[in-house]
Amino acid sequence: ALLLLLLAASALGKPTARQERARPGAAQHEDRPGFQYDHEAFLGKEEARSFDQLSPEESRERLGKIVDRIDDDKDGYITTEELKTWIKRVQKRYIYENVAKVWKDYDLNKDDKIAWEEYKRATYGYYL
Repeated sequence: ALLLLLLAASALGKPTARQERARPGAAQHEDRPGFQYDHEAFLGKEEARSFDQLSPEESRERLGKIVDRIDDDKDGYITTEELKTWIKRVQKRYIYENVAKVWKDYDLNKDDKIAWEEYKRATYGYYL
């Protein structure tokens, strides 16, 4: 229930300044400043971008559906493990999608393999 409240609050508005999340004396967490990093980690880059265009009502509705998907045991609560699993799944999907997008730029002869020469040509191009 607390997670749903937090998700709904984040959907209603974006913070205007970064707030410190670490307790005094705790090790500092290194990540990019601001809301967008957490937004992308939770939703994935493309999904986060689409949420930016939604009204608060639409955002709440879609977040509710996502929370239902995160709740693997369907007990109505999100555990830390369920949330970790969700974020890992989202990040893994982003990595695979990114590789697929970039692969075609490096596989110049379209043989589904990237040779060192193809990589050098695609990466350094006219420098060679």
